[in-house]
Amino acid sequence: MYLDEKNQWRPPKPSAPAPRLTDRDERIVLWSVGVFLVSLVIAPIGGASVIHALIAALGL
Repeated sequence: MYLDEKNQWRPPKPSAPAPRLTDRDERIVLWSVGVFLVSLVIAPIGGASVIHALIAALGL
């Protein structure tokens, strides 16, 4: 194999660390996760009641 002695490999420079979330951003993320978890429980119940209401309205 060919070795280029004039242009030696240099390791890449380390990248800067990722920016951290601010307090406001953390609160928004926590509220979003909380709403999502609550909707996981409530949405199927609400969906089932809508389906039951449609079945009752149609008389099936």
